[in-house]
Amino acid sequence: MFKSILLPIDLSSEASWIKALPAAVEMARDKDAELHVVSVLPDFGMSIVESYFKEGYEEEALADFGHKLADWVRKHVPDDVTVHPHVLHGSIYAEILRAAKKLSCDVIVLASHRPELSDYLLGPNAARVVRHASQSVLVVRN
Repeated sequence: MFKSILLPIDLSSEASWIKALPAAVEMARDKDAELHVVSVLPDFGMSIVESYFKEGYEEEALADFGHKLADWVRKHVPDDVTVHPHVLHGSIYAEILRAAKKLSCDVIVLASHRPELSDYLLGPNAARVVRHASQSVLVVRN
């Protein structure tokens, strides 16, 4: 049923993967599926913000981010799972949805923290992914 799994993670937050990763790995093993691990480097948002950074900063940041993601994958994803790391750049939820479509993923496995009043039910990015994904979404509570 699931041949391609998307696991969005935040490299700066263990909570974004500590429970979602085992669920995604188990699913990948059970279905002999590929695991796509994605992490999003947010963009500057407004062009005025970009003017405060040196030229080439974005490219350097993306390259460094890519190395960190590859290191994370080597450290945390078991060798018997076929895995592909992907660095995304832009709006977090939009990039996750775009990657899921581009990679033809069947399911998105993502973590969500316990809701706080300001979050309503899920964190804002997780909620948008759940609402707008054309794929099945497994939300793993922390």
